[in-house]
Amino acid sequence: LVHGPRERIFRHYGIEETVREALAMGRGLLVLTGHFGHFELFGAAIGRLAPLSFLVKPMSNPGADAWIRRIRARSGVGAFPIGSGVRDVIKTLRGNGVIAMVADQDARRDGVFVPFFGRLASTPVGPARFALMTGTPVVFGHALRAPDGRYDIVLGRPIVVEGRHDDPEAIRRFTAWHTAELESAVRERPESWFWMHKRWKTAPPVGET
Repeated sequence: LVHGPRERIFRHYGIEETVREALAMGRGLLVLTGHFGHFELFGAAIGRLAPLSFLVKPMSNPGADAWIRRIRARSGVGAFPIGSGVRDVIKTLRGNGVIAMVADQDARRDGVFVPFFGRLASTPVGPARFALMTGTPVVFGHALRAPDGRYDIVLGRPIVVEGRHDDPEAIRRFTAWHTAELESAVRERPESWFWMHKRWKTAPPVGET
């Protein structure tokens, strides 16, 4: 994903200071993004600075899944499967490693309902629980195509989430934050939102709006 001179691929890359600042805390780094822009390239760009692994749901097509894993591996990006990879994620973060998550799919009844474009959407709670459990700093960002065909890496400042990993309100508050970050980015560049998924498929409980 990321080969050759950096300037050939990225128009704006200035993320070194942010990544160094987060890793200097010694608690790893949790990188959040959405199916927005070139999320694979975004992860690979950060992976140039520190070993990075995605937490992913394996594809239903084994051949395609193996192909994607090989491409990631050539760029130094690893992957842990959702479910069985949870222990590896926690171990990586506690070892000052980097985990990236694309956290914007419908989470059915396992998610928390937070606002997204004026409607409540079931959203994965994994990022919140990882951040709260480990005290890992979190950044939200993306890679967007520039007019000249290269990419701009946009990366927010690291934040440390406060609260307990089993506190529903702390989980909801953090999940609402990163969901709002994605909504803001999509509103600015709606053509860059890659989505063929029923984001609001799961209806909120009766009485919630």
